Amino acid sequence: MKAKILIAIAALAAAPAIGFCQDVNKLIKQDDVERVIKTLSADDMQGRGTFTPGIEKAAQFIESEFKAAGLKPMAGAAGYRQTFSQTRITPVNPKVIFDGTAVPDDKVAIMTGSAFNWKSDSTVSVVQLTDEKTYRKQLGEAMRSGKNLVVIFDASMADLFKRIRDRATKGSISSGRQSKPVVYVLGAPAPKAFEASCEVKSEELPLSNVVGIIPGKTKPDEYVVFGGHYDHLGILKPMEGDSIANGADDDASGTTAVITLAKYYKTLNNNARTLVFVAFTAEEIGGFGSQYFSKQLDPDKVVTLFNIEMIGKPAKFGENSAFITGFERSDFGAILQKNLEGTAFKFYPDPYPEQNLFYRSDNATLAALGVPAHTISTDQIPTDKFYHTVKDEYATLDVNNITATIRAIALSSRSIVAGKDTPTRIPKLAK
Repeated sequence: MKAKILIAIAALAAAPAIGFCQDVNKLIKQDDVERVIKTLSADDMQGRGTFTPGIEKAAQFIESEFKAAGLKPMAGAAGYRQTFSQTRITPVNPKVIFDGTAVPDDKVAIMTGSAFNWKSDSTVSVVQLTDEKTYRKQLGEAMRSGKNLVVIFDASMADLFKRIRDRATKGSISSGRQSKPVVYVLGAPAPKAFEASCEVKSEELPLSNVVGIIPGKTKPDEYVVFGGHYDHLGILKPMEGDSIANGADDDASGTTAVITLAKYYKTLNNNARTLVFVAFTAEEIGGFGSQYFSKQLDPDKVVTLFNIEMIGKPAKFGENSAFITGFERSDFGAILQKNLEGTAFKFYPDPYPEQNLFYRSDNATLAALGVPAHTISTDQIPTDKFYHTVKDEYATLDVNNITATIRAIALSSRSIVAGKDTPTRIPKLAK
C-alpha cells in the first residue's frame, strides 16, 4: 500500500506545474507534515478543548508556525490572533417531574439559553425517539417546529443520551439568537402531565482564530482562503485508561494542511490573489470561529474557501483520492481536477450525502453567503470507529495519505491562486 502511494506522489511531481509550483515534493516534505501533526495531537495539548489551556497551547504553536513561515497578520491586526468572545450558558438546578414523580438527575439533560418553568405547558411538544438511525431526522423536524421540546429517548439509546448529557452539563455557547429550551429524558414513558424548570449561569469567555496572510501581487482585494479547525473535544470519560481526545484526524490533519500550504505558498511567493490561512476555533461546539471570521471579510471578495477536514486516512475510493462536499454546487471541484491532469490523484463528490457534511463544517457560513466554500476530506465517516473518541490518535493515521492530499491541494489550487480561474458562486441562503 505504501509503495503504491509513493509512486503516486512521484506522479504528482510530474504534473505540468513549471514555474508556479516548482517541485511540490521538495517543498511539501513528509517529515515536516509528520512533525506538525504529532505536535498538535500530542497528549500535552489535552485534546485542544475549547476554553482550555490545551487549545491555548495549540494556538501558540500555530502562531509560531505562521511567524516562521513569514506570513503577515490581517490588515489592522496586531498579530495572528482574531479574538472575540462568546457567552457560555450553563444549566443550573434542572428539575423534571413526570406524572408527579421526579425523573432522576442522571436521566435528565437540558440545553437552554434562558431560565424556564413549565407545567404541562401547551407550547411544549413531547417527542419520543426510539431508533438511533432516524433520530436526527425526527429531532430536526421537531426543532424546526419552533416549539419548546421535551425529548424522550428510548432506554436502548442510553449511549447517545449520555453524549448529549455530557455536552449539556458543560453548557452551551449562545449564538445570539434566542434558542428554545430542550429537555432530554432517558427511558421514561410519555407523561400525561409534566413539570420542568431550570436556572442558568452566564459567562463571557474569549475565543481566538489564528489567521495569517500572503498579500496578492496583482489582485490583492481578491481572497483565497485555506482553513481547518484546530479545536477538538478535550478530556473525555476514560476509555481503557485514556481520557484525552487527541483529535489527530479531527482536525489536526486539516490544520497541518493549512500550515503546510502556508509555507508552500510563501516559498513560491508569486500568488496573484491574497491568500488567507486560518485555523478556526470552536468548530466542535457550533462553528463559532468560522462564523466570526466570515464577518471580517467582504464575502463578495472571497473567491473560495478550501476547508480541510479529516484527511488522515484513505478515502473509500482508494489511494490518491479525496472527496469534496457540495461538489455539485459550484465548479470548484472541476477546476481542481483540471489542475491535476497528468497525476494519479482524483477528487470525487461527497459519497455520504445522508451525513449532511456540507453544513457540518467550517465551510458552511461562507457558503451561505454565496462563497464557493467546500470541504475536502478523505474520512470514511460512517465507519470511522475513532471519530470523536479518545482513539483518534496519531498512531491511527496514514501520513502518506495526508502528505499526498496536501500536495494534491497545492497543485489543484494553483490556477485559482494565480487568478486564472474563479469558481462559480453558490446561491445565498435566505436569511
